[in-house]
Amino acid sequence: MVVIEKVDKHFGELHVLRDINTVVTRGEVVVVIGPSGSGKSTLCRAINRLETIDSGSITIDGVPLPEEGKGLATLRADVGMVFQSFNLFAHKTVLENVTLGPIKVRGMKKKAADEKAMALLDRVGVANQASKMPAQLSGGQQQRVAIARSLAMDPKLILMDEPTSALDPEMINEVLDVMIGLAAEGMTMIVVTHEMGFARKAADRVLFMDGGAVVEEAKPEDFFTNPQSDRAKDFLSKILEH
Repeated sequence: MVVIEKVDKHFGELHVLRDINTVVTRGEVVVVIGPSGSGKSTLCRAINRLETIDSGSITIDGVPLPEEGKGLATLRADVGMVFQSFNLFAHKTVLENVTLGPIKVRGMKKKAADEKAMALLDRVGVANQASKMPAQLSGGQQQRVAIARSLAMDPKLILMDEPTSALDPEMINEVLDVMIGLAAEGMTMIVVTHEMGFARKAADRVLFMDGGAVVEEAKPEDFFTNPQSDRAKDFLSKILEH
């Protein structure tokens, strides 16, 4: 589904992505972890060209990442993105937020889009909030709406960039439960997260990044019980002790 080859990216003097190579197969859940500033979010954003890359290539479902224009719009319609901050339209209801993409981009009729949106809101546990404005919802509810909005486009792939980091602790699990459900249903997902429990439970593979490079790549069980690199051992010792 996603092939990343020899990807490099600089922000001025800062080398934020260094020779990234990985393949994500259809239905696979890949969790990207690592310390702050390791390039995780930049990699996630580069996959749907919210960040450009300096060199290398990224292909999605066999198609190279388009530069601009219609091809890029088509790609973004097929690749869902869930951000740290929920990025919902404040002046539209929850239902309108979820139906906007299918109606505007996919040309869906309003009635069909409404029915689909309600089914998705029900699936993520917030159907009873459909007529409310985003500001009337808790952070956890807003993030679940953002996931429903992403799913409404029938994406081939969903990218999640630290989807729980802006949430209060008691709201994190309600979002993680939705993500675990998606993983179980076979959605192809690339998730940047600090939630090690999610990585252990739902990931098929963990990418550990540090200093802009993928330092280690392994199945969760192997990574968490027997990390190979000193950097990963150090990172896990700090994270898992608390």
